[in-house]
Parts: sequence; C-alpha cells; structure tokens
Amino acid sequence: MDTLDSQTNSDQLHLDQTQTDLPQPKKPSIHSLKDLINYVSGRSITDATTEDAGIAEQLPFPFIAIVGQSELKLALVIALINPIVGGVLLVGPRGTGKTTAVRSLLDLLPMVLHSTCFYGCLPEDIETGGIDAVCPECAKKYGEGIPFTKMDRVHLVELPLNASLEDVIGGLDERALNNERLRIKRGLLSRADQNLLYLDEVNLLSNEITDSILDAAAQGSFTVHRGPVSATYRSRFTLIGSMNPEEGNLRPQILDRFGLRVIVRGLTDLSERFEAYRRVKSYRNNPRQIIAQYSSGTSQLRSEIQLAREFLPSVEIPEPVAKIGLELIRKLRIDSLRAEITLFEAARAYAAAESRTQVTIEDLHLISPMCLRMRHSKFMDEYLSNLDSNEKELDSFFNENN
Repeated sequence: MDTLDSQTNSDQLHLDQTQTDLPQPKKPSIHSLKDLINYVSGRSITDATTEDAGIAEQLPFPFIAIVGQSELKLALVIALINPIVGGVLLVGPRGTGKTTAVRSLLDLLPMVLHSTCFYGCLPEDIETGGIDAVCPECAKKYGEGIPFTKMDRVHLVELPLNASLEDVIGGLDERALNNERLRIKRGLLSRADQNLLYLDEVNLLSNEITDSILDAAAQGSFTVHRGPVSATYRSRFTLIGSMNPEEGNLRPQILDRFGLRVIVRGLTDLSERFEAYRRVKSYRNNPRQIIAQYSSGTSQLRSEIQLAREFLPSVEIPEPVAKIGLELIRKLRIDSLRAEITLFEAARAYAAAESRTQVTIEDLHLISPMCLRMRHSKFMDEYLSNLDSNEKELDSFFNENN
C-alpha cells in the first residue's frame, strides 16, 4: 500500500471540515489495507438533517461507514482486488448488515475492459478463434479499426430470489419473435461476466438455478440452446453469496465454490451498536450528506483497490511460505484443491494492497481463517475410513491365503 504512509500525516483520511464540525482526533498509524478500512469506518459522524427524498435513485450506504465487521470488509475488498480467490460467502443471522455491505461496494468497484457488443464479443476471441469467432457487426468493426470494447466500472448484478431459470441463463427474445426473427435474450449470468454476481439467501435458491450458476462459474462460459438457435456467453464473474443458517444449509458442492467464508456476527460492543444506529438513522434522513462525509475515505480506498489490481501480477509466493500454507491445509485435513487457490491468491491480493512483491507468513496468518474455515468434511472422513477398512480386510484375506 504505497500511498498509505505518505498520507498518514495528511488530511486526506479526515472528513472534510466543510462537511463536519467534529474535532479531529489524533491520527493513528496506518500501515495496511486493514488499518485503512478500520480507521475510516471507526470515525464518528454528525447527525444528518432530513432531506426531501425526491425521485428514487441508487445511493448505497458508504462501505467504510459500516461499523465493525473487519473481516467482512477485508474479505470483500480482497475479492475485488483478485477475483481468482473464488468469491465470498457471508454467513450470519438476519440484520447483521450482510446485504448492506455487498451493495455498498458500488462506490468501490474498479475499472475493467467490457464489451459493447450485445453478444459480448472481445478482441481476444479473434486472436484465438479468428474473425469468425465474433459476430458480423464486431468483425466489421475489427476490420475498420473501430473498437468494440470500453473501460467501464465493474457492476453489481443481483439475482432475485424469485428469478426463473430463463431469467438466469436466457431464452428466446420475444421482441425479436414479433419481427419474425430468432434471437437469444441474454440472462443474468451473461450480464455478470467480469462483474459481481450477488446471490442473497443463496441457500434458498432452487437446485436447477444453483446448478446452472455452478456450471457457468466452473467453465467460465455457458451455452443456451433454444430450438434452432443457440448462443455461448462468458461467465467470468465473482460470486458473492449471503445466507442465514437458520433458514437451511447450503449444499456442499455450492459451499465449495465460495473461496472466502465470513462468519458475520452481531456487534457486541454497546458503543459500536449505538454508533451503527446513529449512522443508519442519519443515512435514512439524508443519504447524500452521509455519503459526502465519507467521500474522501471512499475515494482513497477505491484508488487503493485499483492500484492493487494493477500491482497484483508482480506478487509472488516464496517457496518456504508456500510450504507452510500447504502444511496448514494438510494438518486441517482439507481435500479440496480450491483451498490452496483461495489461500495463496487471497494472500497475494493482500500483499498487492501493500505494494509488496512477496507474500509473508503474516499474510497467511491474517487471511487463513476466512480461506480455510468450513472446508473439512466429517462425512468424507467417515466415508473414506470405511473404504480403507474394507481394503485392509481384503489385503488381510489374501495375505492369510497366500
């Protein structure tokens, strides 16, 4: 995090004095992404005056204004820096801010290259499959040197709980049918490519929808067949899910798809709970004023995320550090290879946020709980133990009769 130390002695992390009359507290020592998140979110705010709501618009609660929940915020930021970690699952009781935290990411989302084509064509398609790998319109643009991509902010795509399978994967375009044409209408999965796909109450989704999402996530693309027409779309999204375990368990194959697992508990500190109440009350009275009070910290954190994404390719894991991580996974008796992917990629993301080219043991220690919890299966232990017992009986029989 190359800008943090130089900014510790500046006013950038402090609320604009034109927006608050609070006395400025002593500036703490900030050396990491975790310090930045906790510093700004720990600030108190002024009570907001009531604002006329007017026409509805999207004004998310500021991410850094969320009180406490350090691990939750760190996990979401790591997922933004490095999508390879495999997304985030938020597990906790109702009313603990899970959905609020996810929607608050809107002001932090980084910039990526998006296709402007209806079918999602990209220049890399031509590089790997030739000119026939893109639609005719994009092929024409390519020949004329006209770009069919643009830099755009990552989007948050939410899957409604009542969504149908056709809403998710796509179906025939009714408007095209009215004009006697056949065309596939894009579903939520195709629009989630290179974006965040949020599954609220993921444990309550139907099996057919969760299976389609898992298949698309695993392959990075999916194909929709509707009669004589078909279309293939990319599905390289970051999966974020939330669930209340009181309402039902999550299937093991779905749980394994989430890289980071965060247990979201209610705040126990009374002062934190009261501060959370004050912020929510002020936000409901005047969301713009609260957003403005945290705009400086939000802007800095967004910049740090973008810089960390660009710095990430230069971060490596030294062999001694990797061996310690692998030994930890072996000791925990975790079978899934996704454990290593999540642990090492999350550690790389955290190191990148601090502008370090090498992962340390301290990085592994910090992020290992969110990477490795809920991965050990007692059922598989018993299942494999029974198989081992049967094999030993077979070996014993043949040894005695040899």
